[in-house]
Amino acid sequence: MKEEPVAFASGELKLEGLMAKPAGTARGAVVCHPHPLYGGSMYNNVVEAALEALWKLGFATLRFNFRGVGASEGEHAGGVGEADDAKAALRFLLSQPTVAKNDAIMAGYSFGAAVAMRAGVELKEVGTIAAIALPVGMSDFSTLATNGKKIVLVAGDRDGYCPQRAITELAQTCGARLEMIDGADHFFSGYENILAKEIGDLLRA
Repeated sequence: MKEEPVAFASGELKLEGLMAKPAGTARGAVVCHPHPLYGGSMYNNVVEAALEALWKLGFATLRFNFRGVGASEGEHAGGVGEADDAKAALRFLLSQPTVAKNDAIMAGYSFGAAVAMRAGVELKEVGTIAAIALPVGMSDFSTLATNGKKIVLVAGDRDGYCPQRAITELAQTCGARLEMIDGADHFFSGYENILAKEIGDLLRA
C-alpha cells in the first residue's frame, strides 16, 4: 500500500511518520519501532512485516520515528516519552476522516512492543495490542498485560531477549494469543514472510 509522509505533534515536539490509508473507512493501527539507541527506526524489517500483515487486513497504518530519531525532534526519553509519542501517533491517525475512531491496534517490536504495551493500556480507543519480541527477559510486563484488552504476542524460539518460557508464562497469565516462530531469533532476519503471516493470522482470529 502507498504510504505518504506526515508530521504530527507529540507535546511540543514534531515527529515524522509514514501513513497509509485504504479506500473507504478503515480501522487504524500504529506500529512502534525498536530501540533508538541501537539503530532502531521506522525503516525496520519487522516493522515492515507488521505493516504488510495489517495492510492485507485492510487497516490504515501509521509508522513513525520516536523523538530523536530521523527527522523527529527531541531526544530519547527512556520509554516514557516514547509512550507519549505512540499515543500522539494514534490520536493523529484516528483524526483522519476515513479512519474509525475506536477498536484500533497498537503494535510494536522489541522496545517498540514495550512502548506499545504502555501506551495501549492507557488508550480507550485501542482494542488490541500486538507485541512482537516483547523483551520479557529484561522487564516484567505482567501488570501491564492484565488490562482486559486483546493481546497478541509473536516471538522467535531463539530469542534471548524474549525467552520462550517467559513469554509463554506471560501469555498464560493474561490470556494472550501467542505464536512462536521456530528458528527465529530477536531480529527475524529471513523470517519476515513467516512473521507477517503469523501476525495476520493472530489478528484475524
